[in-house]
Amino acid sequence: MSDPVTETARPGTDLDTPVMARLSTLDRFLPVWIVAAMALGLLLGRSVPGLDTALEAVKVGDVSLPIAIGLLLMMYPVLAKVRYNQLDRVTGDRKLLLASLGLNWILGPALMLALAWLLLPDLPEYRTGLIIVGLARCIAMVLIWNDLSCGDREAAAVLVAINSVFQIVAFAALGWFYLQVLPSWLGLSTTSAEFSVWAIVVSVLVFLGIPLVAGFLTRTIGERTRGRDWYEGRFLPKIGPVALYGLLFTIVMLFALQGDAITSKPWDVVRIALPLLAYFALMFGGSFLLGMRLRLGYAKTATLAFTAAGNNFELAIAVAIGTFGVTSGQALAGVVGPLIEVPVLVALVYVSLWAARKYFPGDPTVPASATPSSTRSATS
Repeated sequence: MSDPVTETARPGTDLDTPVMARLSTLDRFLPVWIVAAMALGLLLGRSVPGLDTALEAVKVGDVSLPIAIGLLLMMYPVLAKVRYNQLDRVTGDRKLLLASLGLNWILGPALMLALAWLLLPDLPEYRTGLIIVGLARCIAMVLIWNDLSCGDREAAAVLVAINSVFQIVAFAALGWFYLQVLPSWLGLSTTSAEFSVWAIVVSVLVFLGIPLVAGFLTRTIGERTRGRDWYEGRFLPKIGPVALYGLLFTIVMLFALQGDAITSKPWDVVRIALPLLAYFALMFGGSFLLGMRLRLGYAKTATLAFTAAGNNFELAIAVAIGTFGVTSGQALAGVVGPLIEVPVLVALVYVSLWAARKYFPGDPTVPASATPSSTRSATS
């Protein structure tokens, strides 16, 4: 069997070749591995007494240490691939930056609020938990979805950094606005909540700061000592698998940690899942169409869509638990968030790759193979 990470598309393949035929073994069956990881986590959580307590025994901020390790392993290879000397190409793109800010900090929270009230009018705890999820804009796992969809790595790094800054300075104020002020204006019931700014800062520093610094230093030192050809042609393909393995490990740990809560309240999970499914579909689809309308090109359009659709689940869970308690309905809604987001956004990776073939013919930002980045050569 060929190496699932360093294998590239067969010579001569192009966008006329079916997407699935151009994927490596790992990427072709990625949904299978995701489902298997989810099932394994649930099995471990249900069959191993005290496993959830053991996993929660040591934390980074308010996040279980095993999950924190998985997130860091997942993000480091992606951030090591970013060409940091090209970030000015992104920061000068006002259309992309303004579109991302509007989608993430105006449309996203407002849409989640509307869906939560529309579909969960009788479940205030779950509704509040979903609103918190909508406020926690993605700074971690989105880098994986962006890379798998062949999005713009440099653009993703910039947009994630912007989201992290906004989370620190605006999360508490937006929480107050969407849970108290806006519902009061609309004649709806309000929720009183105080958010820990420290939890937000820790989330940003740990889950973005550490892998970002590590990725930047790795590229800088690697290129200076061995050159870019060695770094991108030899080193990056070796560390590439770590990202997907970290993703699978994180999913196993997440489901093992929350397996009992999920399986003991299946109908509640279904109720929470409905607005989440609608949210991810509408945010991704709307953002993708906006990118096409703005003529951003495929790579930046995919990046815009995934950074708008994803959420910072580690922050949402930490805030919900810290504010309302580990057994609260708000915490359960936060937990269900990533459990729905992971398989949905994996599916949207394939939708994005299909759209690259259909709607971006001749676009220079579409890789020749249009495969997830783990199968691309490091220089693509």
